[in-house]
Amino acid sequence: MTEPVLRLDGVSKSFDDHVVLRGIDLIVEPGEVVALIGASGSGKSTLLRTVNLLERIDDGQIWLSGLDVSDPRVNADAVRARIGVVFQQYNLFPHMSVLENVTLAMRRVQRMPRRQADAEGMRLLERVGLAAKAQDHPDRLSGGQQQRAALVRAIATAPELLLLDEITSALDPELVAEVLDLVRQLAADGATIVMATHEMAFARDVAHRVVFLDGGRILEQGSPAAVFGAPREPRTQEFLARFRA
Repeated sequence: MTEPVLRLDGVSKSFDDHVVLRGIDLIVEPGEVVALIGASGSGKSTLLRTVNLLERIDDGQIWLSGLDVSDPRVNADAVRARIGVVFQQYNLFPHMSVLENVTLAMRRVQRMPRRQADAEGMRLLERVGLAAKAQDHPDRLSGGQQQRAALVRAIATAPELLLLDEITSALDPELVAEVLDLVRQLAADGATIVMATHEMAFARDVAHRVVFLDGGRILEQGSPAAVFGAPREPRTQEFLARFRA
């Protein structure tokens, strides 16, 4: 049996009196693409932030390839080095070129020589059509180009797990497709991805499993065909009806 890349056991998280996650159980297998859907405030982003140890959980356990990363004694930076993350906002360093942004972790975390890191960075930028922008600063790129650069930076270190948090929500509609096409390529290449998204058509076409969160709980999960085609729970039906209108 292959070890799951990610396992959450009874994960709970509150901010003061506001309960955001209520006993989340989730398993993500190698090469699986899991789409988290649900209304704003349902807990999707907080779930991703707990996996990347940006938020400490109140109860439960989080396992990354067999390591209990929720143990406070675990080196959080070492765990984050194994996970690629892309947020709604691109979070590229404005004072660095696109290539420097992409190669930063390779040079600083993996201690890769600059020449080797630059060569690998250019290979990745070439793959996503950004080689010509390698020496530009992020403010010279469109939103879609910045988000593609952020994705390349996230995969540059070959992470075990890729977390994507509503990565198209800050983009103009005409730029969404170019970013989702790159995610589609990564999925086809076998990347393990957990993504929070409002792009229902993309989740239906690319995800192996769809997880519907409501009020901090996983209310329903299953294949895209099952969740989108025949949702069991009334709340899931109500949520998805908005996208069919």
